[in-house]
Amino acid sequence: MITLYNAPSCTSCRKAKTWFEDYQIPYTERDIIKDPLTKEEIKQMLMRTENGTEDLISTRSKAFKELDINIEELPLKELIELVEKNPAILKRPLIADETRFQVGFNENEIRRFLPREIRAYELEKAKQEAGIV
Repeated sequence: MITLYNAPSCTSCRKAKTWFEDYQIPYTERDIIKDPLTKEEIKQMLMRTENGTEDLISTRSKAFKELDINIEELPLKELIELVEKNPAILKRPLIADETRFQVGFNENEIRRFLPREIRAYELEKAKQEAGIV
């Protein structure tokens, strides 16, 4: 099952929800502000990223700037505690299932959550429209 980790005021989160609903893909939703991630969940997400904290932490966010810290200097344990106590510093949405993980909404990248048969059908349709058969 796909889990959409989001926050109510997040425009990208609303886009992701709409995308899943448009494709009728079931998902569960979790508001990370009301129901923050556990230390273990944060560790798991860090392990699933390519660039670790750089992929997960929104250094441009107001919440992050107010903390006035250098995350590069924080030991991993302290970083995880920081995220646990300040979930608003995470990029959103976070989208995950058993094998896939995505940070943020990107219309091309989110397609990885489409069932294989739908991706194959849409690829064939695009080839036909482009005259590549």
